[in-house]
Amino acid sequence: MSDDLLGKSALVTGASRGIGFAVAAELLERGANVVISARKPEPLEEAAERLRGLGHPGKVVAVAGNSGDAAARAEQVATAVAQFGSLDVLINNTGINPVYGALMDADLDAVRKIFDVNVVAALGYVQQAYKAWMGEHGGAVVNVASVAGLRSTGVIAAYGASKAALIRLTEELAWQLGPKIRVNAVAPGVIKTKFADALYSADEEAAAGAYPMKRLGSPEDVAALIGFLASDESSWITGTTVRVDGGLLATGGI
Repeated sequence: MSDDLLGKSALVTGASRGIGFAVAAELLERGANVVISARKPEPLEEAAERLRGLGHPGKVVAVAGNSGDAAARAEQVATAVAQFGSLDVLINNTGINPVYGALMDADLDAVRKIFDVNVVAALGYVQQAYKAWMGEHGGAVVNVASVAGLRSTGVIAAYGASKAALIRLTEELAWQLGPKIRVNAVAPGVIKTKFADALYSADEEAAAGAYPMKRLGSPEDVAALIGFLASDESSWITGTTVRVDGGLLATGGI
């Protein structure tokens, strides 16, 4: 594993478990110091202890707070700069999906909440990172989108629409913030996490059968790609959304 992020610092949102936790571990292994955030303090601190126990050289600081709250976002960004002297990498991983099924039955307040957390909060984090460090010094942002943002599902429609907006936001930010700040996104398929449990737990074999790779993704599959996009290995990549979906969209279905 490369130590290409040695001496740099990162903020990973939604990092108490799943993809966010795996991303934090990946960045630590690459040498970064990492601030992790999530809404609930106790699981977040437990995650921080697990990350510290991995034995990587980077340091870990946990700052609990709701991504939808501007004050919490500001505190998390400020902590990275105060503790580590910079904020070179921002991973917008936090996402929610309380709405399933037909849009005609969707509760509009819940839909608003999805967009507020999945899109507006992501922009809020970028604004804070820009003001605190990246605007002057540069950096890399990676937004965690979804294949549902690239193709309709009929099941997680509101979530997919929010991720489509996040993908479009990624492109616009890359255009506005280059050349100092690179902004990319990843679009995972179904990843074996608690967040996606409802999409595969009833019959994992059947769910995996839709994928050319014949398995579901792991958080580490996504984390490895994000580590690459956060590093100078991808120094001429910006404004793109990279699918990490086991070939799902290549089949024409979802």
